[in-house]
Amino acid sequence: MLKAGLTGNIGSGKSAVASVFAAIGIPVFHADEESKKFLKIPGVSKSIIQLFGMEITVDGVIDNKRLASVVFGNTHSLNQLNLLLHPLVMQEFSSWLGLKAGAPYVIMESAILFETGYAEEFDYIIHVSCDEETAIDRVVRRDGLPAEMVIRRMEHQMKNDDKARLSDFIIINDGSQLIIPQVISIHKKLLGSIM
Repeated sequence: MLKAGLTGNIGSGKSAVASVFAAIGIPVFHADEESKKFLKIPGVSKSIIQLFGMEITVDGVIDNKRLASVVFGNTHSLNQLNLLLHPLVMQEFSSWLGLKAGAPYVIMESAILFETGYAEEFDYIIHVSCDEETAIDRVVRRDGLPAEMVIRRMEHQMKNDDKARLSDFIIINDGSQLIIPQVISIHKKLLGSIM
C-alpha cells in the first residue's frame, strides 16, 4: 500500500491539511496524538518518569505541559523521549495499516518525520509550510503558550526550508492560498502514481 508522510513544523497547520485528506476519504494516522496515548500506558510512563524524574508528574501521573517544559529545553532529553516513543508509534502505525487495506493510500501525520529518521519509510512526503510569524501566532492562540516557549520548541525542529527541500510535495498554508485545491492536486498525483 502507498504510504505518504504528512509533516510540517509546529503551527504550520498539518492538522487542517490532514482533515482535508480525511474528508476526501483517505485514512490518516495522527502520530503526535498516538504518542500522547503511550504516556498513559503504565510501563511506558514508568520509563519516562525514570528518565526525567517526578517533576514531570502531577499526583504521580505524567503532565504533558511539565514534560514539554523539560524536553523542549534540552535536545538530549527530547532525543531520549523520541527514542522511547517513536518505535512504539511506528508499531502502532503498522498495525493500523493492516486495517486500511481497501484504501488507495494512507497518510501518517507527524511533526518530526525527518528528525526521527522515519521519512524513508514513506513513498512520498508532503510538507505543510508557513512562515514562522504565522506559526508562532497560531500556536500562541491555540495553546495559550507564551511566544518565547513556542520559539523554543521551534528550535528543536528541522528548519522549514530544509524540510521543504526534502519533500515531494509542498502545501503553502500561510493564508495566501487555499489548502483544499492544493490537497486535491496532490491527491490526484498520488492516485496517478498507483495506476
